[in-house]
Amino acid sequence: MKRHLNSTLLYVLLTIAAALILYPVIYTFFMAVMSPEEASAYPPSFLPHSFHMENFTEVFEIVPIAAFIGNTFLISGLTMIGQLITASLAAYAFAKMDFKGKNFIFSMFVATMMIPWEVTIIPNYLTVRSWNWLDTYQGLTVPFLATAFGTFLLRQFFLQLPKELFEAARMDGCGHIRYFVFHVLPLSRPALGTLAVYSFLNMYNSYLWPLLITNSENMRTVQIGISMLEFQESTSWNLVFAGTALVILPSLLLLIFGLKQLVRGMAAGALKG
Repeated sequence: MKRHLNSTLLYVLLTIAAALILYPVIYTFFMAVMSPEEASAYPPSFLPHSFHMENFTEVFEIVPIAAFIGNTFLISGLTMIGQLITASLAAYAFAKMDFKGKNFIFSMFVATMMIPWEVTIIPNYLTVRSWNWLDTYQGLTVPFLATAFGTFLLRQFFLQLPKELFEAARMDGCGHIRYFVFHVLPLSRPALGTLAVYSFLNMYNSYLWPLLITNSENMRTVQIGISMLEFQESTSWNLVFAGTALVILPSLLLLIFGLKQLVRGMAAGALKG
């Protein structure tokens, strides 16, 4: 009986916590279909009294949100592929190869995760500007093609692969490149999937860097496009939330379908230090 009560209490607490976490997302979709008067009413209502789906089409007429989403997908995809390549190669070197000072170099490499991104903005901006990469796709993607977190995550996963597998591959004539491509990468799909989802969502939601280095409208990303829905005289909150709903929908779907992979990869990477 006591065990049953504890389980019931646990589920109630988990339900309340889930409702609190999901509340902003659900409220965004409700606000997106409200009329302008209902969205601006005080006190605000939680449930919409009527559904105005035309808010979404109006967003497409005000700002080129489709082009912004396309830009963001392109930048996020390129960044994700770049991080998978550089992080997997570096992680393999730290996990499976022996060279002088490996542990010290890896410690310094991991220590860079403690440097806040805001500290590196100005040096990165000056570098990109000196290369005439302002307002370009390479300026938006190249500074993010390598990640210490991704290298750390993949290294932890590669360390779990048995040494006997590498020794057997060596006996069959495998070098490091063949072993990495045909054995390590196929066995590391959970960790690679985790890094792919994480890097894509991280870049998809970035705001400050695209705002800093882009000037033309055709290079803007969705996070900046949302701010264009706010007008100086008055703000139609239903349109702002409709735009926000359109922007978060792709990342929300990616998170839902990639959540299992994300959790599995994080758990696997945390098993061995």
